[in-house]
Amino acid sequence: MDIGKLKCQVQLQRRVSATDEAGQPIHTWQALATVWADVRFPGGLEAIRADAQLTVTRASVRIRYRTDVDAASCRLLFKGAVYDIQAVLPDEAHRQYLDLVCESGQNDG
Repeated sequence: MDIGKLKCQVQLQRRVSATDEAGQPIHTWQALATVWADVRFPGGLEAIRADAQLTVTRASVRIRYRTDVDAASCRLLFKGAVYDIQAVLPDEAHRQYLDLVCESGQNDG
């Protein structure tokens, strides 16, 4: 892995569950780590959903290998935008990097 390509900083976040004063479950996001990444934008998509235009931005994000990132409970922040992690593709052979397939525009904030 060419670490010189990791020129952008992204913040990884994990969903945490808690309860409010009324005992109702709430979900919030907690910072997991700020890491260097190679962020690429292969394409986007515009759609009409519920009479409102929706723009979805797709990103491919490569970070150093770690074991605490999963698509079900993590997301990332990049330049103020929230990206849902759709898939985590590890480098199983050498354990040098993770490729994160991400989308913004449809997240739960």
